[in-house]
Amino acid sequence: MPTLEHNAFVDMFREDPALAPRLLATLFHVEVPPHASAAVVESSLDQLIPVEFRADLVLELRDAGGALVLAIVIEVQRDMDPNKKFSWPTYVTVVRAKKRCRTVVLVVAPDAGVAAWAAESIDLGLGLGHVAPLVLGPAVVPEITDPGEAEAETELAVLSAVAHGNGPNGLAVVLAAFVALGRLDQEHAMVYFQLIWNALREPMRQALEALVMERQIEGEATFPPFVQKLIDRGKLEGMREGELRGMREGELKGKRDTLSRLLARAGIVPTEGESARIQACTDIAILDRWIDNVLGAKTAAEVLS
Repeated sequence: MPTLEHNAFVDMFREDPALAPRLLATLFHVEVPPHASAAVVESSLDQLIPVEFRADLVLELRDAGGALVLAIVIEVQRDMDPNKKFSWPTYVTVVRAKKRCRTVVLVVAPDAGVAAWAAESIDLGLGLGHVAPLVLGPAVVPEITDPGEAEAETELAVLSAVAHGNGPNGLAVVLAAFVALGRLDQEHAMVYFQLIWNALREPMRQALEALVMERQIEGEATFPPFVQKLIDRGKLEGMREGELRGMREGELKGKRDTLSRLLARAGIVPTEGESARIQACTDIAILDRWIDNVLGAKTAAEVLS
């Protein structure tokens, strides 16, 4: 079952589709095709292959004319899994054949050992072909210690804190990320805070607790208020994964209710199947798009297109 950490990484790229191509260009120095949009698409790669071949996320990059120029398959990998060396090439070939465009696999692997394993070239047979995943791990993610830089690239700062938080410059990296969380809404900031905290070992946690306590005593409020509260051990231990999941479910319910009210106000009555589709949707970005589609729509099918 996917963990909070796994889902947090996936949602990071789901909610900001432009993040992946930006990282490909800046961290991997890949020549990303010129594009006007980046969007999340269905991650089930093909109904004709086994259900286990389901990527964490698939992004499409399209140019100004709407032509598909690149597909990015994103996989979050927390542990070594030999099966992935067979499924990742499948992702590339199926997406490439189905969408008729260049395709790459981007693996998010915060652990150095897992990242090195994931970056190994995958031989397709007799050395005649291979797939080389691009791996976002500690060797690629920079150490971001400047709060200003962290605020400008908050998601990258979070990745940096997870990858380097226990290293020699870990305290500065984590502090910069915590400061950057102040620019986010509280729900996302809390999830990212938990993501970073879970990656830290006990010595770094103790160092952070001591530093926050020291700055609170000295009246130097350099962290977002909720970080100063949550870093209290008792409150942190009380923040269960279920509570964070409950917050997200609450946001999803609010989006669904808003969509239902707007449909009723527009005089649009969805069919039973369309209503079930709305209630089953767990993608906030898709719900937001449907909400925007209500304006000017005549039928529920137009809204859910």
